[in-house]
Amino acid sequence: MAKAPARPEDGGDAPKKKSKLLLIIVIVLVLVLIVIGGGIAALLLLKGGKDKAAEDSAAAAPGGAMQMQSAVDLTKPPTFVPLDPFTVNLRRDEGDHYLQVVAVLRVADPKMAESLKAFMPEIRHRINLLLSSKLPSELASTEGREDLAATITQQVNEALGFQPLRDAAGRPIPNGPVQAVLFSSFIIQ
Repeated sequence: MAKAPARPEDGGDAPKKKSKLLLIIVIVLVLVLIVIGGGIAALLLLKGGKDKAAEDSAAAAPGGAMQMQSAVDLTKPPTFVPLDPFTVNLRRDEGDHYLQVVAVLRVADPKMAESLKAFMPEIRHRINLLLSSKLPSELASTEGREDLAATITQQVNEALGFQPLRDAAGRPIPNGPVQAVLFSSFIIQ
């Protein structure tokens, strides 16, 4: 009878050792999965921030206005480059009309603002040609002025060597250091 009680004690120790080993393995696996999951989540969050910035720039409307309003990063405010006033004769199809425009270029990088000075003669030339090719009726509406701003943005970026990207409808999306053209004054006489 002495041998019978000894066997259940031996059998009781083996399952306890197996359950402790199994518990340690499960804990280690759970910790490894948590670390891997945290790393993947951090990577997606960091990558998601960069993709959001790219989507915001691609969401620009053809009129130069943003379709989706995003938060302004105050640590990197935009730089504004003022242009000298433009006074041009508009196309004469609708009579003699003059256009006077005061505009500024919004660029993201202050270094680029300094570089624009070297290209200013070509930029002014392109803007003069563009403005003088317009009819007064084309510029009378807000949409016409937004289209003009988008076209000027495209022309300035092309003068700097940046070709425009196209959206699904084939309209140009600003691609370059100049983000927008803003009118300070717009007078048609």
